[in-house]
Amino acid sequence: MKKIILIFLVFTVFTLNAQIGGKGVYDFLNLTDAARIAALGSTNISIFDDDLNFARENPALLNDSMNNRLVLNYVNYFAGVNYGYTGYALEFKNLGTVSFGVQYINYGNFIAADETGTITGNFRASDYALNILWAKDIYKNVRAGINLKPIYSHLETYNSFGIAADVGITYYKPETNIAVSLVFKNIGTQIKPYYKDHYEPISFDIQAGVSKELAHAPFRVNLTAHHLYKWNLSYDVPEDVTQISFAHEIDTVKGEILTNILDNAMRHLIVGIEFLPLKSFYASIGYNHQRHQEMKLIDKSGFTGFSWGFGIKLKRTGFSFARATYHLAGASNHFSVYFDISKFGKKRTVKIN
Repeated sequence: MKKIILIFLVFTVFTLNAQIGGKGVYDFLNLTDAARIAALGSTNISIFDDDLNFARENPALLNDSMNNRLVLNYVNYFAGVNYGYTGYALEFKNLGTVSFGVQYINYGNFIAADETGTITGNFRASDYALNILWAKDIYKNVRAGINLKPIYSHLETYNSFGIAADVGITYYKPETNIAVSLVFKNIGTQIKPYYKDHYEPISFDIQAGVSKELAHAPFRVNLTAHHLYKWNLSYDVPEDVTQISFAHEIDTVKGEILTNILDNAMRHLIVGIEFLPLKSFYASIGYNHQRHQEMKLIDKSGFTGFSWGFGIKLKRTGFSFARATYHLAGASNHFSVYFDISKFGKKRTVKIN
């Protein structure tokens, strides 16, 4: 308990801002590059296994089974944008598990022009974040972790420095294959703003999640709740807002209110299911209701908000792929590769009869 209190006291020095998408800087921190996580709906904080990518979603998931794991992620995003992550983990006997990684996003090349429209050249834009993770058991079946993220952003001639941190705690019981997690994400502030003294908030989030592997079937069910500090995640488009006439039936009004409450509640939830027929293979599907509601067309939604993927695990390496549908106009492709460095370079003994 003393360690838990200490962790939260350390990070109270950061500014805590309740902002959602589009109202904060460094939003690239919220992009999902890992294929397996993208397939589960783009967020998962409660799967406790040897996949190092989950530690970035929740640092408390960093554990000794990730020792000497190297992960490489790449995403072919929209309009020539690409981003990814490279990370490595090490286990120390008394210290716990430590991981280091670099997250980046490359926005591509842009044409520069002055206020009259005269082309003056080209410029680039990119963001980077160093990830320094640590996790350790603090009680029986309870693990806590921290991810410290120094941030550098370069947008044309504007530069910004910041720092953020994720703090997580996980309860995992292997006997029943259940894990429950709570994470405070992006607790932080800008150190140097893009322009003079114009400081902007970092997008903060509170998430909770649970994962349960079924005892008699090869499935794992995952449920993640996000933006727990803010109830209303819906928004009104002015031209679509209409006034309710007093002539409407009261039952109709009540029905609309109930529908809105259920819709808003679902916007907080991401559902993912993994099919695990073998230790060396998995297939996943996920549904993100907030993405579905915000990105669908009025008369046609298609598979907006849905995602899927699969992965192959070998002795020394593994590969994962996922595709997440953001809009009818297109989807993002996610590629992940991992290497178990400890199993490379080992001498093999050959017996001769």
